[in-house]
Amino acid sequence: MPFPLIHHPGYTIDLPTNHPFPMAKFRVLKEQLRKESAGQASHWLIPAPVAESDLRRVHTHDYLQRFLTGKLDDAAQRRSGFRWSEELVERTRLEVGGTLLTVEAALENGLACNTAGGTHHAHADAASGYCLLNDLAVAAAHALARRWVKRILIVDLDVHQGDGTALIFRDDDRVFTFSMHGAENFPARKQQSDLDVPLPRGTKDEDYLAILDAHLSKLLDQIAPDLVIYDAGVDVHADDRLGHLALSDEGLMRRDAYVIRLCREADTPIAAVIGGGYDRDLVALANRHAQLHRAAYRYWLEQR
Repeated sequence: MPFPLIHHPGYTIDLPTNHPFPMAKFRVLKEQLRKESAGQASHWLIPAPVAESDLRRVHTHDYLQRFLTGKLDDAAQRRSGFRWSEELVERTRLEVGGTLLTVEAALENGLACNTAGGTHHAHADAASGYCLLNDLAVAAAHALARRWVKRILIVDLDVHQGDGTALIFRDDDRVFTFSMHGAENFPARKQQSDLDVPLPRGTKDEDYLAILDAHLSKLLDQIAPDLVIYDAGVDVHADDRLGHLALSDEGLMRRDAYVIRLCREADTPIAAVIGGGYDRDLVALANRHAQLHRAAYRYWLEQR
């Protein structure tokens, strides 16, 4: 079957007018993909909201109760970056459910892509940096609990360190966290991933790709994971408002194609999420996120 794309029904979330997180990007990304072969030839799957029992494997009971029932105080809402609403809870649970479905589809088909996901700043007991529930961690814990896999590699190439994911799996040797991110970017207080590769401001395509190549192939050999969960954040792009790195559109495509090919040549299933991206030009932003799906589609065509 064609590689699966996981789509999330859109929700309108009440945000401040100066909020840097463009919620409409998910709708624009779907519209963009529907116009392309990458979307037309794909098998679109619609996720169900993640069950609270799945969330409990990662998040504390106290935090889940406060988030799910609207009892986050003002300080917690400011840290999250969102004003609480029932629509926000529903959208977030769908996003996490989508990453669970992406993992399941990847294990069945070898490759699957989410049209959302990458909320790697969410900690077990708190939201942070526009991340309310950690979809990467919940999906990894779910796959381990179901005994679908024994060893997972999380490849986090968002421009921001995956601090929440690193902390959640700090003492779990079944999950190896690899974060390659801007050294001078959020969060100010970094956590310790199993492997952190901080990059200087202004890093461009060739240097970025050379550094990635120097690490990822070795990790796949050394860890031999049963699954890779890939956070393909596009906030590494030169025009991203929050990134401070300097990848081009071509660089994003080469990065995603490289990660997909390397994992599949190692016969490792790869579940990919779109990660961060912050640009008020939603068409340009959706085009960057679409690079992941285009790279996956091209790989699928080559294997037919």
